[in-house]
Amino acid sequence: MNLLPVLEPATDEACCTPAGPPALGAEEAKQKALVFKALADPNRLRLLSIVKADASGESCVCDLTGPLDLGQPTVSHHLKILVEAGLLHREKRGTWAYYSLVPGALEQTAGLLATL
Repeated sequence: MNLLPVLEPATDEACCTPAGPPALGAEEAKQKALVFKALADPNRLRLLSIVKADASGESCVCDLTGPLDLGQPTVSHHLKILVEAGLLHREKRGTWAYYSLVPGALEQTAGLLATL
């Protein structure tokens, strides 16, 4: 059996200086991660695309269960995550909730990685 050589730590002080404070603060990183987590689910991506594609600019939760072939509680859960991530706006009308894109949210989301 061949053993790999053990590397010694660098002794040059100049190469080991801290890079400075992180460019991304803890709270900002938490908010960005919330958006990425929301987008990491295929059902939530589909929900966003359905709401965006609707001619009226909004969709009732009752119209979102069929296209995803999911129950209303599951769809509502996914929509709640998208609202908490700041991607969708929720408006209650009687017994139904209507969802629309937060203005500028998709453009802001597209720039998240660029601002790291």
